[in-house]
Amino acid sequence: MPIALLPAALFGLLIGSFLNVVAYRLPRHESLARPGSHCPTCDTPIKPWDNLPVLSWLVLRGRCRSCKEAIAPRYPIVEALTAVLFAAIVAVHQADTASLVLGLVLVAFLVPIALIDYDSQIIPNRLTLPAAVLAIVLGTALDPGGEVERLIAGAVAGLVLGLPSLLHPKGMGMGDAKLVAVLGLFLGAAVAPAFFVALIVGMTGGVAIMVRKGMQAGRKTRVPFGPFLALGGVVGVLAGNELLALYLGTF
Repeated sequence: MPIALLPAALFGLLIGSFLNVVAYRLPRHESLARPGSHCPTCDTPIKPWDNLPVLSWLVLRGRCRSCKEAIAPRYPIVEALTAVLFAAIVAVHQADTASLVLGLVLVAFLVPIALIDYDSQIIPNRLTLPAAVLAIVLGTALDPGGEVERLIAGAVAGLVLGLPSLLHPKGMGMGDAKLVAVLGLFLGAAVAPAFFVALIVGMTGGVAIMVRKGMQAGRKTRVPFGPFLALGGVVGVLAGNELLALYLGTF
């Protein structure tokens, strides 16, 4: 197991570095491939040895080598977090290829979705659509027996948020409905505890905001739900089936 976790973590570092690019460039409608990595302040191309995930940021003390402008700590945090998540998924699903692949792909989409929704309060179709397609293709190829369940879970989960979004557009957006549908396509029935976790954490965050700002100001504060759904999705990947079995066994 430890031997498998190291390459998973290293792979996660590399993917996390790319996900930072996606989260920054996609909302700006920039190419993900060109130009290469560069300082957003002085536009100086970043040398390969200055572009090592986490390590380069630490060596450079969080600053651009050329202009000395500070580089946000979010970049190494996202890289390290992706590495930890990839290693955790391998640890949990090493014996189940379908769950392993679906979990890794889902997390690779959830990270930039959460970042973009946090920054811009939008969940791009350019992420949810390919995620949905990949979920169906990979699920059918790796676990055809479970695909019907995942399709039903995606449809039901999408409707649960989609109908309220249509009836009350100022509440949750359609982006949230599309994202929870994607969670269903990847997680199957485990989307239920994933959504429950997202709802509980989101409500807790909302209460915290109202306590800090006051009831009236807090209720007017827009809080993106995508990061909470992403958190729920991670919980669903790592422990969704176990939580579902625990609930069904208890009640």
